[in-house]
Amino acid sequence: MPNNTAPAFSGSTVDSYNEGPPRQVPGYSSLHRMVSLLLAEKMPADGRVLVLGAGGGQEIKALADAHPGWSFDGVDPSADMLRLAKRVISPHDARVRLHEGYIGSAPEVLFDAATCILTFHFISREQRLQTLKELRRRLKDGAPFILVHLSFPQAEPERSKWIARHVAYGLPEGADPAHAQATREAISTRLTILSPEEEVAMLEGAGFSDASLFYAGLSIKGWVAYAA
Repeated sequence: MPNNTAPAFSGSTVDSYNEGPPRQVPGYSSLHRMVSLLLAEKMPADGRVLVLGAGGGQEIKALADAHPGWSFDGVDPSADMLRLAKRVISPHDARVRLHEGYIGSAPEVLFDAATCILTFHFISREQRLQTLKELRRRLKDGAPFILVHLSFPQAEPERSKWIARHVAYGLPEGADPAHAQATREAISTRLTILSPEEEVAMLEGAGFSDASLFYAGLSIKGWVAYAA
């Protein structure tokens, strides 16, 4: 069973974590609205959502704000990140259960939907398929699954071009060029990034069908697929 779905962010990294996605992800607030609409197409009014990579709490908060009948189980390997999430989602505390760990720590129940946003590029290629299979095993047949993370062509020169675009978008004005170079190198060497074609093939191999690209913000892609 997978045991390394994401790095365990801690310390000062956690304090500023929620400042990053709005700056680094094009249309971040609109992304949450899109996720909400896509899940609602299939979800019952009292549905239960599994959120893999729940640290920070922004995704759960946005969905809980929009759907007062939904409940959530959030999983994350970092205790510090879960504490941050607990603060962010405090208005909805009664509807949210947080679990420290990886996909194996998620409850062994059948969920009505699942999400994994800005997490999978931290998972090694060797662990991804099994992680997806464990997610699928916890979903009702036909349940929607939202997957969003870095994905772009892996052949050069396209790969380096897309990494540079991602870094450039997220940098504040007047940033030190050396910082940009260091960030490009970190993304290139520390993250596991697949091509969009590989992503869809892996979803299908894990038991999902009808995968559709619903979001493309520069280097970040988002799919909705369904438990087959």
